[in-house]
Amino acid sequence: MFLQHIYVKVGSANMANSQVKESMVTRPPVVGIFGHIDHGKSTLIDYIRKTNITATEAGGITQHVSAYEVKRLKKDGTQTKITFLDTPGHEAFKSIRTRGASVADIAVLIVSAEDGVKPQTLEVLKYILESKLPYMVAITKIDKPSADVMKAKQSLAENGVFVEGYGGNTPVVELSATTGAGVEEFLDMIDLIAELENFQGEANQNGSGIIIESSLDAKRGISATGIIKNGTVHKGMFAASGEALTPLRFIIDAEGNMSEELTFSSPVGLVGWDKLPPIGAEFKTFLKKEEAISYVEESGKKPITERAQTTEGMTYLSIIIKADTSGSLEAIESELEKKSLERIAPRIIISGVGHVNENDIKAAVATPGTAVFGFHTKIDTRATALAERSGIEVQSFNIIYELTDKVAELLSSREPKIEVEEVSGTAKVLKLFSTSKDKQVVGARVLNGTLSKGANIKIIRRESEIGKGKIRELQQAKIVAESVNEGSEFGTMIESKAEIAPGDILEAFTTVTK
Repeated sequence: MFLQHIYVKVGSANMANSQVKESMVTRPPVVGIFGHIDHGKSTLIDYIRKTNITATEAGGITQHVSAYEVKRLKKDGTQTKITFLDTPGHEAFKSIRTRGASVADIAVLIVSAEDGVKPQTLEVLKYILESKLPYMVAITKIDKPSADVMKAKQSLAENGVFVEGYGGNTPVVELSATTGAGVEEFLDMIDLIAELENFQGEANQNGSGIIIESSLDAKRGISATGIIKNGTVHKGMFAASGEALTPLRFIIDAEGNMSEELTFSSPVGLVGWDKLPPIGAEFKTFLKKEEAISYVEESGKKPITERAQTTEGMTYLSIIIKADTSGSLEAIESELEKKSLERIAPRIIISGVGHVNENDIKAAVATPGTAVFGFHTKIDTRATALAERSGIEVQSFNIIYELTDKVAELLSSREPKIEVEEVSGTAKVLKLFSTSKDKQVVGARVLNGTLSKGANIKIIRRESEIGKGKIRELQQAKIVAESVNEGSEFGTMIESKAEIAPGDILEAFTTVTK
């Protein structure tokens, strides 16, 4: 009977495992494109999608995570699907790049044949290696006159990346996103890595994934872009992430079209959140609203990280920032933390996603000297009117380093000036010759530096200051002098109310404003 019981248990477990295995299916890869700014990441995806996305980005710089789904018909007639994540290369967007790496299944390290390895290349490579992501190298811009593929490979090798054919086994493809040379081989390599890794998921599960961006749309309200990592997201479900919740009255695919359902590896637009879902956080979907609410309530119990406290003795530049997306806002806040000067630092009093509104302007009025910035976002009509009446300037930017440069300029102009005393020379009093009212004639020797006619001095006795004065006249060897240098003995008339005595130290100083 005991043996039969064990057999039933083992048999049931085997049956359950079998059912799980049967529900697991191969899913398309999510491919993160990483590398230094201007090494051709967006241009490569543009070529693959046959569109011109880079032209819509300010200055040709990707400043958001963009997710694109590509369906590909291979030469053998089979069709594959790949989701690409295009990440910013600018130094300011470090957190977005690392978040992109955490979502990806495969990483592509972009290296320009013109420039080789750059700081952001190494930063991303470090994260890829730490995450143990399967990755390949794409050497771009091979069509450029100054391209040097071998030099690029050497640059990689010097930084510990040994590609195939150059002493290692890291897959590498040489390509041009302008002419299309090598792009098919690039896609073939991604398909091969995906086949070897055998990424799988369960289509019949409630969809879940990672939020890669969130924003506030004037018409649709709060929306978020996620990558589905498992299961299927259906219209009519409820989604939750962090403390945010939304009923899925409709879902949006990678092309911006409404869809009934989307499954794993696909980008998905989730619209109608009650608050901004945290980027980089997991989202889950539920059939019942009560289940979603329970998940949100559980998330709300987690501790919230507070902003840094005010430092005593520091002056602050109050800043209000509104941006188009949470990712942009995060990058701006991160960059502003680096702009602090010795006596003044930026302090964000209000930040958020969406338009600059009337409440933002009221807050700026209540805190005089506040700088108001918009990044890739508009200013409400009522906010504009109030700003004009109140003399508040709202400055808008489309490129992050132009905004941070402006903050640096404001900090420099508003940093409190302080007066600093700089010692130019010291002398020891050897003899007191005469005293007349506030004027005293003494003989002294310069210990170091230079003492000049007209200089202010401190009179120091036994390491304590007993008074201040001014050098009215100088003589050296009974000849009038403008200044005396180290080692010289001289006579001088000092104007001071303090009584000078032999052995005192005369310390000449100038007051400098810094």
